[in-house]
Amino acid sequence: MALKVLVGCKRVIDYAVKIRIKPDKLGVVTEGVKHSMNPFDEIAVEEAMRMKERKLVNEIIVVSCGPAQAMETIRTALAMGADRGIHVEIPLDQMDTFQPLHVSKVLAKLAEKEKVDIVMLGKLAIDDDSNQTAQMTASLLDWPQGVFASKIDKTDAGLEIIREVDGGLETIRTTLPAVLSADLRLNEPRYATLPNIMKAKKKKVDKMTPADLGVDMAPRIQIVSVEDPPVREAGQTVADVDDLVAKLKEKGFSSA
Repeated sequence: MALKVLVGCKRVIDYAVKIRIKPDKLGVVTEGVKHSMNPFDEIAVEEAMRMKERKLVNEIIVVSCGPAQAMETIRTALAMGADRGIHVEIPLDQMDTFQPLHVSKVLAKLAEKEKVDIVMLGKLAIDDDSNQTAQMTASLLDWPQGVFASKIDKTDAGLEIIREVDGGLETIRTTLPAVLSADLRLNEPRYATLPNIMKAKKKKVDKMTPADLGVDMAPRIQIVSVEDPPVREAGQTVADVDDLVAKLKEKGFSSA
């Protein structure tokens, strides 16, 4: 039986951009800054495409939550080969307090509405590094989860997933439906070709709001301050072990 996959795609500040703090220290500067699809979400889209090419999947739906500019992220995923998109509109002034819990609730509602078999996400977003959305989505749906996936195979009973853990690699088996998150070594995403970029402009994208899905947008956090990390001190060269020990004592790192 061919599967239906829902893939989450987040619009983030491009990884090559130097982040700047707003003067009020309540966030980072996003205006006039290059954005792109979260790299781990690109890997998730690519894996869904590869499953489709193996005839395991018959439809790929991509969803992005964000302001009007999130449509660019959806079009990128459609150009990679996804079938249709969903844009959950979030006002720009609410994005700073739009948390992984809100995203998880949106994804869970869409998964039920679309009757998907797999929810596929990147393991984390490179802007907030939360690594929470896949796990909370699985909990809300009461579905099994395969997070930090570096290999995914279809079995008669469901899926076999090799996942990256601190001690090495772990192999798990899950039934379907399931929630997955993509790790870095799962695949290398393809580049969208010009013909596919043109085709993506004609693919269907539905628009809705969290309220349409019955999701409460009330913030659970208050941003108090956003600051640059402290500047790292330059290293020092020591002549020998005695000099090293003396330096450690001087800095208060050793009492011996």
